[in-house]
Amino acid sequence: MHARFVRGAVRSAAVAAAVTGTLTWAPTANAQPSEPTPSSAAAADTPAPDAGSVEITTTDTAGDVLTDAAFLLLDSAGQEAGRGTTDAQGKLTFPDLAPGVYRLKETASGSPLHELVTDQDVIVTPGATTRLTITDSFKAAKVLLQAKDDKTGKLLPGATVNIGTGASTLLTLTTGAKGTASGELPVSSRNTEFWVKQVTAPAGYNLYAPSKMFTAGPGAPVTVTVTNAKTATSPKPAPSDKPTHKPTGAPSAPADKPGSETGGAKPSAPGTGTPDADSSPTPAVPESDAAPTTQEGSLAHTGADDTPWIAAGAGLLVVVGAVTLVAVRRRTAAESEPDDSSETN
Repeated sequence: MHARFVRGAVRSAAVAAAVTGTLTWAPTANAQPSEPTPSSAAAADTPAPDAGSVEITTTDTAGDVLTDAAFLLLDSAGQEAGRGTTDAQGKLTFPDLAPGVYRLKETASGSPLHELVTDQDVIVTPGATTRLTITDSFKAAKVLLQAKDDKTGKLLPGATVNIGTGASTLLTLTTGAKGTASGELPVSSRNTEFWVKQVTAPAGYNLYAPSKMFTAGPGAPVTVTVTNAKTATSPKPAPSDKPTHKPTGAPSAPADKPGSETGGAKPSAPGTGTPDADSSPTPAVPESDAAPTTQEGSLAHTGADDTPWIAAGAGLLVVVGAVTLVAVRRRTAAESEPDDSSETN
């Protein structure tokens, strides 16, 4: 019935149009309104943002571009947003990136001479290209320091040196108990020239004063040797240099022993109690003929002649002995005379 009503309405309209020559569309009250598609509605409400990109140029500290350097790009959620390697010009591009913050990681430098850079954040802005220059440093050189005796080649502990380039000191090393020390020396090119200067010498050795030059490459081992000469010392006297002079005269008699009053003459042998009247002093030896008898402990020679004093003392002893002898003989004679009174009786 509803369809029969609609057909009747359409037929009436057609008849009216034929009469008047004008067609006017008047939808019926029961017609369903048209609705937009979901895709067109989404495009009208949230238009797509403009995409950005990241362009990388990779070089080393010497300014040379690095090819085959590998990078990984992660979005803010940690998901991979892109990966790739640098071309012959050292360039790599990550296109069609939504605006936001990304994390850039270098996974390979493409060269055994270079180190990897640390991770860094990259900001992508709408419709723009973010350009970055990544600089990979050279690997450090491996330095072995040796300090040696310049004569024997013996390794010496306790030697301290500074190593640097230009006006900068880059490394300080001190040899240990084995006479060696090792360290890593940063280099800025494939062949870098360095100087080494000793600041502390080993014990008992002179300082190695001049600066020494050497060349080192990235990641390569290099040995640096400094030599030291022993410190000069005063020579010790040889046994033959010791004094060999010995006193030639006999030591003088102590003052508390007999004979010290007579210049060291020995006393005569003990007799029967009667002084020897004929004894005479021993003639003095002329001073010019006697050997020098200066000895340790004797009085210093004053230059005066002792001979007169010795002669006077000897003469006095002779007079005293003669007087004593006469007195003894008189006493003996008196005792031996007979008593006259005893013979008369």
